[in-house]
Amino acid sequence: MKTLPRIAYFLDPGFPGGTSGAVAAELAAIANIAQLEVHAVSSAMFGSKTVAPQIRKVLSKLGLDLIWDAPVVSGDVVLLHNPSFLKFHREVNQKIIADHLIVIAHENFLRPGGFESFDVGHCLDLIDRCSLTLQKSIAPISPYNRLGVEQWLSANSAAGHWAVVEQDWFNICEFEIFPPTKSPKDRRGRHSRAGPEKFPLLVDMDHCFSKSAQSNVILGADLFLNEKLDRNHWNMVPFGGLEVARYFEMIDFMIYFTAPTWRESFGRVLAEAIAAGKVVISDPDTASVFNDAIVPARPSEVDDIVANFVSNPKLYRDQVIKAQKNLTAFSASAFRQEFQSLINTNVRRAA
Repeated sequence: MKTLPRIAYFLDPGFPGGTSGAVAAELAAIANIAQLEVHAVSSAMFGSKTVAPQIRKVLSKLGLDLIWDAPVVSGDVVLLHNPSFLKFHREVNQKIIADHLIVIAHENFLRPGGFESFDVGHCLDLIDRCSLTLQKSIAPISPYNRLGVEQWLSANSAAGHWAVVEQDWFNICEFEIFPPTKSPKDRRGRHSRAGPEKFPLLVDMDHCFSKSAQSNVILGADLFLNEKLDRNHWNMVPFGGLEVARYFEMIDFMIYFTAPTWRESFGRVLAEAIAAGKVVISDPDTASVFNDAIVPARPSEVDDIVANFVSNPKLYRDQVIKAQKNLTAFSASAFRQEFQSLINTNVRRAA
């Protein structure tokens, strides 16, 4: 009888939104095929012992303890999620011992233009110095994310001992699927946390959420509300001020662009919109993560794209159905298959 592989997670559990949601889904997906430990770090990013609700909920469901600041983190494989949480640290007080250490790159290493998103070298050096492993790898979470990882490694020869896993370590996107509306209207929306990097230039916001639309719902509009921005044709709601399910009931088009100096590494919120039965429009880099599931565009093209879908309900329906089929590539079963392939290749199992 084969022993299940020992998998240890090492992370700051305080990450809001996408990172914690991804980790929670991942833990649930592999709980039956691995012996799991979840190690938490009191990082300088979120304060001492902050735990995101998604992490707390899945640990309770699986009957797992959250192990804080253990001196040693060990396993056949150690998974370190989102290394950017170490950017304010001078050292890591834990020792990592494993056959294979995999760093999952939730945040892009590089921004558009080639600038670092955070001090990547510092974070990887801290991890390198605290770990004793047979192999160290970085796992990108999307094709766009992979491009930045490979470019960064190519430009930093001292990081040559880091391998890059062959398959993307994608976010699991298993959401309830809703059918598309039979009669789409020009009802537009966007949803994100309120960070300035999440929003495009104001001129692009005006293109995306124009006066010609029947309605525009901006969920996460804290910055605009604080500045008392004059846009009477926008329904501006602070982050968390509206249930996401209710938000999706108010829109037919999810329009999502970010600052010119920033890109989503994966875009979990876009997968949620696809599952909710909406047509999603975004920049080509972000759209590439989900193949043909997202309509690639420039902000200046949004009015015409929306008008075309509204006047052609069948085209709208076909786009949503095609997009929802593409989500199966990010299912829990697909993740388990990729995970087991990686473990079988790299982990020495006990007899």
